[in-house]
Amino acid sequence: MVNNIKVAIADDHKIFRSGVINTLTPYENISVVFEAEDGAHLLQIMEEQQPDVILMDLKMPNMDGIEATKKVREKYANVKVIVLTMYEDDNFIVHLIENGANAYLLKNAEPGEIYEAICTTYEKGFYFNENVNLALLKKVMHKNKQHFKPTFRNEVQLTDRELEVLRLICNEHTTQEISKEIFLSPRTVEGLRQKLLEKTGAKNIVGLVMHAFRNGIIE
Repeated sequence: MVNNIKVAIADDHKIFRSGVINTLTPYENISVVFEAEDGAHLLQIMEEQQPDVILMDLKMPNMDGIEATKKVREKYANVKVIVLTMYEDDNFIVHLIENGANAYLLKNAEPGEIYEAICTTYEKGFYFNENVNLALLKKVMHKNKQHFKPTFRNEVQLTDRELEVLRLICNEHTTQEISKEIFLSPRTVEGLRQKLLEKTGAKNIVGLVMHAFRNGIIE
């Protein structure tokens, strides 16, 4: 069990924020450190205090969750963002994931899934449920139909070791787990992870997974 995960909630409905806090109360390894009424309020508080994970609503006054997610990603690279919204739309899902969200949940998600998403995102960098997987699959299939080529050629040249690390990342292995699996030090694994980010142009682990998915490195 991951210990002491600091969570922030950005949502303009106080009743909903209270409900989420009550939902998370039974989990001893999670602490809700602050609440924000909108994206601007969230960023203001984060100048003084950074959470590990943010539960982010999309439709909020002053600054919505889409803009807030982009700004969090630009300024606080290590903070994870879980979109928690009522909008079940493939375009929203893909857009948010491409712009730095680490997970996308609907507000009617079961408490257990919210807890799982927080822990998995904190530890492994992303959490993709069925909704996210389907949205990304549709995007990839649509793109492939538009840009089909008779022969496959991956424009990003990765070494065998980098491909091995990338596949393990996509299978939700942590740095420590990858280190044990391929007999390298955690520092070396982190170096390979950084190299993958540079070569693919990905902003984070989610971007790496999407690159692997789009280029047929994983199914």
